[in-house]
Amino acid sequence: MTTVLLVRHGRTSANTAGVLAGRSSGVELDELGREQVRALGERIAGVPLRALVSSPLRRCRQTSQALLAARTDGLGLTVEQGLTECGYGDWTGKSLRDLAKEDLWKTVQTQPSAVRFPGGESMTEMSSRVVQTIRRWDAEIAAEHGDDAVWAAVSHGDPIKAILADALGLHLDSFQRIMVDPASLSVIRYTATRPYVVTTNSTNADLGKLLTPPPKKAAEGDAAAGDSSADDAAVGGGLGAGGHA
Repeated sequence: MTTVLLVRHGRTSANTAGVLAGRSSGVELDELGREQVRALGERIAGVPLRALVSSPLRRCRQTSQALLAARTDGLGLTVEQGLTECGYGDWTGKSLRDLAKEDLWKTVQTQPSAVRFPGGESMTEMSSRVVQTIRRWDAEIAAEHGDDAVWAAVSHGDPIKAILADALGLHLDSFQRIMVDPASLSVIRYTATRPYVVTTNSTNADLGKLLTPPPKKAAEGDAAAGDSSADDAAVGGGLGAGGHA
């Protein structure tokens, strides 16, 4: 029952300028972005991460380094190409205001599964790439460290939204309904039965409660306990993340 913390990089000058940075080289965190990721690093410093995996783009590597700087456990960083930004092709580096005038913009908003960016990647290719990357890493970490392992992945807005849509069982055409702010944290718990989205777009939630594993399955024949499998959904809503009877 591994848990992944999905971290979006902090704010960049491209964000404030309204430019689609995409895979542009040299895009860095701005002053606020650096403060955002410093605070996030302190917030998750006590979480026993088994791995930290990052998109290769500079803004994500800067975010990852800030997370590592707050830790004392010697955790290392692995750069993962599968977590890189969507390939926006000819749209890269252009003003969002100008792009919003393009005919393709409406399709991006309403039917992203039908979109291929000119000279770039399709949204479905991006979604497949990042979901397969997250699930592969999750399976490897579970095999090495056990089902209670927690790890973190640093990526970009659209890739994280695609991963969350997959975990929620949503069609890609619904992923624009999900918000992922700079330096936000979203948490998915993967089980053999299904993924559970613990939180999305979080900037201040109590991680101690969110990351507390649910009670283990009662021993066979222990009718008094009445616990269901830890992989089962709570019927009736349950006690909430980290809740105990």
